[in-house]
Amino acid sequence: MRKVKLKQQDKLSIKVTHQIKKGESRRIDLYFSLPKEMGINKNTLSETDYFNSAIKGRRAYFTKGLHLPLLHTRFASRMKRSPEEYKTNLNLFAYQYITALDTDTDETLSLDDSESLRDFYHAAADITEHSLAILKKHRSHTLKDPKLQSIFDNVDNYLSWYTEQSILRMLAKKPRNAEFSDARLALLNICEEENNYRKKKAYNSEATLKDPNRIANKMRLLRRLIEYGVIFKSETQELGNITRKIVTGVATALIMCVVLVLIIKTQGALSKLTSVMILVLAVIYGVREVFKDDFKNILWRWIRKGKPKWSRILKDSTSQSEIARQRVWLDYIKTKKLPTQSKELLARRHMQNIQSAELLHYRIETKVDNYDFQAGYDTLEETILFSLRPFARYLERGTGKVYEQNDASSNKEKIQSTSIERRYQINVVVALDQGWKYKEEFERYKITLNRSGIIEIEKAGETKSKDKPQTDRYSKLRTLLHFKKRS
Repeated sequence: MRKVKLKQQDKLSIKVTHQIKKGESRRIDLYFSLPKEMGINKNTLSETDYFNSAIKGRRAYFTKGLHLPLLHTRFASRMKRSPEEYKTNLNLFAYQYITALDTDTDETLSLDDSESLRDFYHAAADITEHSLAILKKHRSHTLKDPKLQSIFDNVDNYLSWYTEQSILRMLAKKPRNAEFSDARLALLNICEEENNYRKKKAYNSEATLKDPNRIANKMRLLRRLIEYGVIFKSETQELGNITRKIVTGVATALIMCVVLVLIIKTQGALSKLTSVMILVLAVIYGVREVFKDDFKNILWRWIRKGKPKWSRILKDSTSQSEIARQRVWLDYIKTKKLPTQSKELLARRHMQNIQSAELLHYRIETKVDNYDFQAGYDTLEETILFSLRPFARYLERGTGKVYEQNDASSNKEKIQSTSIERRYQINVVVALDQGWKYKEEFERYKITLNRSGIIEIEKAGETKSKDKPQTDRYSKLRTLLHFKKRS
C-alpha cells in the first residue's frame, strides 16, 4: 500500500502518512489488535480519553519530490511573485526544505551499521552539498522592502541552525572511523561555518547562544512561525452533544417512572408511614442511583453505535478558507465486525501469536474541496500520530532471568544469567478506501513493544485488495452526502 505509510515516529509512537489531491474523498481504517493480557478495554481506557490524549494530527500542503535536489527548480519561481505573497511562499519553501532534509537524513541514518561506512559518509556529503546549494540560492535573493527583512532573517536563522543540527545528528549516531576522519572533519567544518554565519548576522544574542535551552526554545518558536500558514488550522468538534442531553433526559425519565411505580406499590402495601416503609423507599432510591449511570451509558452507546464521534474542518491558516472536512470514528469492536480481508490478514499469524484480543477501530473520512488551495499546490499531506504510551502503562515490566552454561572451554562449570524483558505484539491492519473507482486495500503491521518503547515495526505479508461490486458506483454519491455542502 504505497499511498498510506505506517512508520515509527519516536520511542512510543507511530505515524500514519498519506497524501490526497483536491476534490478527492478517502477513508482510512486502522484496526488495533490488542492482546487481552495487556488489560486494555473500554473500561480501563475509554475511546474519548485515548483520542484526546494520544491521537494528534498535522495537515499541510504537499508537493512532489520532497528531496533536497528537487527543491532547486521550485524555489526560483516562488520568489518572483508579489510582495504580499512573499511571507507565505517563503514559509512554504522553508517547510518543504525541513521536510526534505528530515526525509533524506532519516534515509541516511537507516543504513545498516554492519555495512561499510563509506555509503553513509557519501550520502551525508550529498545531503550537505544539496543543502548548502539551496541555502546559497535562498540567501542570494535581495529584498527591496525592509519590512520583509525580519521575515527573511527568522527563516534564514532557523534553516541554518536546523541544517547544522541535522548534520551533527547524523555524525553523532554513527561510529567514528579513522579511514573517514577527513570526511567527518569536512562535515564538522561546514557546521562551524554555519555557526559563524549566524554570529556574523547577529541572529542570536550572546546570552541565548550560551544557554542550550534558550537557543532550543527560540528555534522552536521560529519553527512555529514557519509552519503558520503551511499547517492547516484544525477545528474539531465532538458530535452528539445534543443527543447526549436527550439520552440523559430520557434515561432519567424512564428510571423515574419505574421508581414512582415502585413507590406507589409500596404505599399500597404499607399504608402507614413506618420504619419498614422508610427502609423500602431508601432501597428503591439507592437502586436508582446505582443503575442510573449504567442505563444511561448503555442507551447512549446503543444510539451512537456506528456513528462518527468527531467532525473536523481544515482551514488555510492565512486565507481562512475551508480546505477539507473530516469525520472520525473510534470504537472498540467485536471480531465479527472486522472486514473479511482484515480477518484473513490476522489469521496469517503463527499459532503462538494467535490469542484473544480487544479490537480498537479508528476510522477517518476526508473530503477535500476542489478550490481555495494556495497557488502551485493541489495536494495536502496528513500525518496522524498515535501514541502507544497509554498502552504501555498497562504492560508488565520484565521479570525473571534466563540461565545458560558458559561456552568457554576453560570454565564450563560457570553459569551465566541474563535478565529478560516482557514483550508484547500489537497487530495493526490498515485499510484504504478511495471510492468506487479504486480497489479497497488492506495491509498488516506487527508492532513489538515493551514498557520502555517500540522494539520493532514489521510489515506482515503482502497487500490484499478487494474488488468492489458494480452497485458501488453509487457509493461516491453517498460519501459526498455525508459532508455538508458549501454554499
